[in-house]
Amino acid sequence: MTMKKFTILATLLFGFVTASVQAGEAVAYKQVAPPPPPLLWGVGFYGAIDMGANLYQNRGGDQTFSATDPNDPLFGDTLTVSPKNDVGFFGGIKLGYVFGTGVFRPTLEGDFFYNGFRGGADFTLRDSFGNVLAQRDVTTWINTGAFMGNFIGRFAFGRFQPYAGAGVGIYYAESAGTEVRNPVTGNVPINTGGGQSHADLAWQIIAGSDYYWTPKFSTFIEYHFLNYTSTQIDTREDRDLRQHLVGAGVRVHF
Repeated sequence: MTMKKFTILATLLFGFVTASVQAGEAVAYKQVAPPPPPLLWGVGFYGAIDMGANLYQNRGGDQTFSATDPNDPLFGDTLTVSPKNDVGFFGGIKLGYVFGTGVFRPTLEGDFFYNGFRGGADFTLRDSFGNVLAQRDVTTWINTGAFMGNFIGRFAFGRFQPYAGAGVGIYYAESAGTEVRNPVTGNVPINTGGGQSHADLAWQIIAGSDYYWTPKFSTFIEYHFLNYTSTQIDTREDRDLRQHLVGAGVRVHF
């Protein structure tokens, strides 16, 4: 009887051990799916188009000139010149490359755009008593092309990616015509064609932000402080043309 009980207990113990081993083997061979790779928003090569408004050109404030020679027929008279700073338009393309996949991503970019705006000035001639002798409004149309290389630091926070940087390059500008108008009568005594042109150094500071709708497509807004220099003209005054551009565009990564 004792031997029979021992045999039963041994059989039960062997069964429990076998079940435990089989259960352990089942857990060891269970397949676990790997986590999906994180999405990489805005990396590698890209192309973009943008356009916007040239909001302001800092062409200087009013200046007043007077004849200092008593023999000058205009002695005592003053001529006030008020430069115009009208809103213009810009638009162009960008080609660039974003380095790395971390939070901070250095970027090199070629920025090529058209920049057109109206210039000119209002002229007022007064006598020594302050009476207005004559007035003329002079308007010019300036077409320019800028070819810039930008160095940008981007900050990747998922879909939202702000950035800032600076660029240097060259510009080409050409006058498309000049109109001289009498503001009192509205007559246009002079209306010329274009022909004057100039090329020189340009530099800019830019800041903006992208929002990525997909890992390869975004829309963005951007601000430019753009400076056209005049290094080839030797004068005693600062002739740099400083401009403020605000625009928007779309960016596509390849």
